[in-house]
Amino acid sequence: MSLSSAATTGCRRPVESGLVVAKYTGSCHCKAVRFQVMARPTHLSRCNCSICSAKGALYLPVSEVEQVEILEGGENLQSYRFNRQEAEHLFCRTCGIHPFHRPRIGPSRWSVNARCLDGGLPELPIEDFDGVNWEEAAELERRQVRKGTS
Repeated sequence: MSLSSAATTGCRRPVESGLVVAKYTGSCHCKAVRFQVMARPTHLSRCNCSICSAKGALYLPVSEVEQVEILEGGENLQSYRFNRQEAEHLFCRTCGIHPFHRPRIGPSRWSVNARCLDGGLPELPIEDFDGVNWEEAAELERRQVRKGTS
């Protein structure tokens, strides 16, 4: 089941400036949910909003994820929404791990928890997203995406 519209690399090797689409695979902790991601990551994103801080996730940013495909266990995903109900956070019903979500900044796109990728985290710089001050941070991010700098 593909979850988006729209060269394999080892996760521990640096990705060359995000110019090449890389294929990553990953799973939740219990392996009930397996997925594949096509992305052009140039950095990882760390958000300090209430839910992201509690999860401790580092993300492949929404602007750099081209496709997410569930390989196994789609029926095992549980959706969680809060506050404005715009973002959809998906968790494994068995182990509770959060592999990806549809973020408020782009509800039709995907952000992937890089900590769930097979082989560990990609060696990429970490950029902070100020989710506590979401409106201001989102506007700055939108401007950067429009300029092609994110």
